[in-house]
Amino acid sequence: IDEVIGAALDGEINIMDVFMPQPEVRTHIGNAIRHVRQKIHLQGHIGATMENGQYKRTREVPACDTFIRDFLSRFHTDYIDIGMIHFVDNLDDWQVIETQGVLDYALQLKQKGIIRAIGLSSHEPVTALKAVQSGHIDVLMFSLNPSFDLLPEETQIDALFERKTYDQGASNGINPVRQQLYETCAQLGVGITVMKTLAAGILLNPGISPFGAPLTVAQCEHYALTRPAVASVLVGCVSGEQVKQAL
Repeated sequence: IDEVIGAALDGEINIMDVFMPQPEVRTHIGNAIRHVRQKIHLQGHIGATMENGQYKRTREVPACDTFIRDFLSRFHTDYIDIGMIHFVDNLDDWQVIETQGVLDYALQLKQKGIIRAIGLSSHEPVTALKAVQSGHIDVLMFSLNPSFDLLPEETQIDALFERKTYDQGASNGINPVRQQLYETCAQLGVGITVMKTLAAGILLNPGISPFGAPLTVAQCEHYALTRPAVASVLVGCVSGEQVKQAL
């Protein structure tokens, strides 16, 4: 972690997404950026928790609050730049968030200054669009890349990472629901932070790339940054060299 964080800071990367609830991961990253906390935009997730040592997504407000307080402590901070409502991939889940306390909790955190902006992370454009249109979301974390953008809007998350999903023939271009989502974000002033920029590595692999040839990291990043409302691309890295490649 020290090598990755060091390379990111040396390259003046100024946004980090920390959805991971594991205490050792939070502690290590929190200590690594402590001296530059004011220069880093942190995304902390509302609803990413642990139970019996395992990651768990929850909509129980007390559990959400426990892990937000834990985040603040381990990052030596009294605020989170973007409080992401975690992993919302269907309309029923969004309704639960709207009506059973999670959204109200996020709004309270924002009112108190504990979070600076309310975010929502999603892989599913119909749900993301509904949430953005509610007027409560300041930042959308969305899975966006040149392969995902061509798929039907009902494609489930697990299918996004299966080669057979892309074997259905040529597409007519970017999915219109996805395009509407990006344009709506731009119209409403909702910034997009992009996840799955590299499609979990699929786009870099010559054997499974849906385009028949591998793309480069720079091509994937450039594509995402040209979409309406995109403010940043988030790239998972396991080494300092990968950070440098992304930069």
